[in-house]
Amino acid sequence: MAGSEKSNASPFSEQTAENSHSKRFQNYEEEMFYKNCRAAYLAVFKSSLENIKSKEQLCLVLQQAGRNPSQKTVDKYWTPQTFSLNFDDFCSILKQEEPIKSTELLKAFASADTNNDGCLLHSELSKILTTRGDKMTLDEVNAIFELAEVNSDGKFDYYKFCKLYMTVNEQCLKTALEKLEADSKLKRQQFGSQLENSSEMTRSPVSKPLPKATRKTEFGPMLKNEVRGSSVPSYKTCVSTTISMGASYNKNSRLIEANTTKEWHCVLSKGCFFLQDSGEIISHKYKLSLPQTSTVCITIKPLKLHQREEKCSPWLAVDSALYIFKDSETEDYLQLMNFTEQRNKEVFGWRGELGAGSYWLIPFTTGCRFNKVKKEIRGEAKLIYRDGSRKLELTEEFRAVLSEIFEMIDLDGNGFISLEEYNFFEMRTSGEKCDENTWAMCKENFEMKNDELTKQGFMDLNLMEANEQSGELSILWNTLLSMGYNRAMELVEACPFSIHIYAEKCKPQIMPVCLETGGEQLKNAICVSVVNKGDAKPMDRSENIIIHTYKSDTRITAVIENKSESKALIHLNSEQSKNCVNNRGLNTFAVEVAPKSMMVCQHIMPLNDKEEWIYSCIYSALT
Repeated sequence: MAGSEKSNASPFSEQTAENSHSKRFQNYEEEMFYKNCRAAYLAVFKSSLENIKSKEQLCLVLQQAGRNPSQKTVDKYWTPQTFSLNFDDFCSILKQEEPIKSTELLKAFASADTNNDGCLLHSELSKILTTRGDKMTLDEVNAIFELAEVNSDGKFDYYKFCKLYMTVNEQCLKTALEKLEADSKLKRQQFGSQLENSSEMTRSPVSKPLPKATRKTEFGPMLKNEVRGSSVPSYKTCVSTTISMGASYNKNSRLIEANTTKEWHCVLSKGCFFLQDSGEIISHKYKLSLPQTSTVCITIKPLKLHQREEKCSPWLAVDSALYIFKDSETEDYLQLMNFTEQRNKEVFGWRGELGAGSYWLIPFTTGCRFNKVKKEIRGEAKLIYRDGSRKLELTEEFRAVLSEIFEMIDLDGNGFISLEEYNFFEMRTSGEKCDENTWAMCKENFEMKNDELTKQGFMDLNLMEANEQSGELSILWNTLLSMGYNRAMELVEACPFSIHIYAEKCKPQIMPVCLETGGEQLKNAICVSVVNKGDAKPMDRSENIIIHTYKSDTRITAVIENKSESKALIHLNSEQSKNCVNNRGLNTFAVEVAPKSMMVCQHIMPLNDKEEWIYSCIYSALT
């Protein structure tokens, strides 16, 4: 019997040990990934608070991380609409751009090596590099031929080149890591000195006083050694936060919608969140006009496309909110009025009184359930075919997707596309607007009604583009990819939504104005709303570093406020959280908070909102 018990216990203990080892390995990989990111970034910039401000800087910092990006790769993340990228963007890029393996490099060269002798003639290599893939210039090719260690007698030794290539990449990262380590030692020697200021983060407003109930600081264990000379502890202070949340699926809050009140005036507009290649999220922004003071109800909810009635729509699980700002021509910063935190199933809204005037409505999503996901696509969807008379036609599947796109860009929901609506589509897909003369030509060639494009006209316009390119599909695919579809025609990088405005005493007006990121106004608003509505915990007795945590039924947001004159480096560890997903995709990471500023460090949501979820995080101040 005893032997039997031992036998039964053994597999369980082995499995537990294996799971524990796997988790430790995963945590180690995450920590090393972040360390490599930080090392590469600080090899180029003085602080991770600085932004990448050019293609050249992006290329340089990627090289420091052991990558060797092509021009196409750089253009993928630095589009004509990109003005800067921050440290988080850089980490996101590195996740997607894995370093090339020597076997892959050798395989690419070997495919052109007809003699199978490990060498290529300079003429052969030059032809390949200047005509295939990301075409290189002759100057770039000649620079390779000038590498004496891999070239001799008009031949290129690609085995030696691959070895040199991998060595240089590894050395770049190694040098960056060594510089980071040397820098950290120097900082420990200069512990207590002020670090450089930065204006990149949200400036800290006058915070509300900490409630007495939250003034108790949860200090973690200090290392025994006190600061003597250059010897300091690795961690200064730490504070922990644990929040247990029940299942939020179909949970409703206090939102009372006005759609059943016939006397209220209602307007609507549609919009969309788009995921950029850089990982940034952009969306439509709106102007709201109220002719007189009125009680209003403002809601935002995911848009169920008609073509998807029987299909799975992943964006329906993406969180959304609207931040409401009072417009002002004389103030640099818009005044935050409120945001849609009340809930009725998938609808989020706010109800209250707004005075007569103009307002900005800025949509927001945390990014917890809307981020870049690598998915293997087997085969490419078919867009066109030739009928019996050899004429080009759109496939039924492509027509269905074009119907979805038409519904997405029909922002006022009237069943037609105006010039203003079409220009949002054009700016998204081509980066250029359609002028009045081009629109007049559209009226001559495609079906219109009251100067607006019909759905049939939109279909014919896309068919014309296919015919003009003689069946070449690059323009059509660019349209699909820009609108958030993948090569299987699945909508994976766009989340359509609808906004409803109800007013009791007047007819409101809503107008889409632009398609861009939320910007500093939204970042400020999120920080301010968390500080005003969340719980606060100071990390030190002087209350210079404060952790603010806001929770609703569906999400938790954490903001770090730095009131001191020095930059703060805070390490976060959320490994003990259960059934949680955050917008950063890492359980352990660190953030820098500029002096006299505050920043959102992470958003957290349940991985499965039908089950309980527990958010547990330890914040540690690093020296």
